[in-house]
Amino acid sequence: MEAAQSQLDAVSNNMANEDTPGYQSEVLGFSDLLYSTDNDDPSTAMVGAGATTNTLGFSQAQGSLQNTGDPLDLALNGSGYFQVREANGTVGLTRNGSFELNARGQITTAQGQELVPPLTLPKGTQPSQVSIASDGTISVGNQKLGQIKVVQVAAPDKLLPQGGSTYSATAASGAPIAARGVTMQQGYLENSNVDLNTEISTMETAEQAYDMGSKAVQMESELGQIAATLK
Repeated sequence: MEAAQSQLDAVSNNMANEDTPGYQSEVLGFSDLLYSTDNDDPSTAMVGAGATTNTLGFSQAQGSLQNTGDPLDLALNGSGYFQVREANGTVGLTRNGSFELNARGQITTAQGQELVPPLTLPKGTQPSQVSIASDGTISVGNQKLGQIKVVQVAAPDKLLPQGGSTYSATAASGAPIAARGVTMQQGYLENSNVDLNTEISTMETAEQAYDMGSKAVQMESELGQIAATLK
């Protein structure tokens, strides 16, 4: 039942983030718990303890690109992440390229997270004046102001989710390094890679497994009560 509930939780989270730009759907796997010999059974049959879920990571499928026309929206083509400064000072990784300018002219996420390294545009710059090349180079008019850095990790499916579409690197994922073969597309956002049909199918299967487990627990309890009355 716990395995089925974990699957339902993952599906619910994926479906809730279907419209979150750059969100990568969580992927779960199942494995059997330890088997042991039933000492009360002369056949010494092996009795299983059920199944548990293992987080396999996050789908690396590229989400479709949506033309927003917003010059501060950026979509990534290829396996890479923007770096943003989290509230606790650590560096987060995200594929959500929905950026904006704060009062100081800094490029931030909608949640106020600054890019890493930070980029500040000249006072009075309007988003419509900003040009961002496929390699992340930012220009206002003929003036180049810096470059948005994109990074990769060796095992992106081992990143640790921090909420929404932001992740942090782990020992298993490897440290972020400069991305290679990744380009940016200005005026676009990458949609989440959640496949709604797959999630609905998975949810139905998990609900059936949960229902069957619940009935099995109830039956075991009833059989126990019957056995107790026969002693």
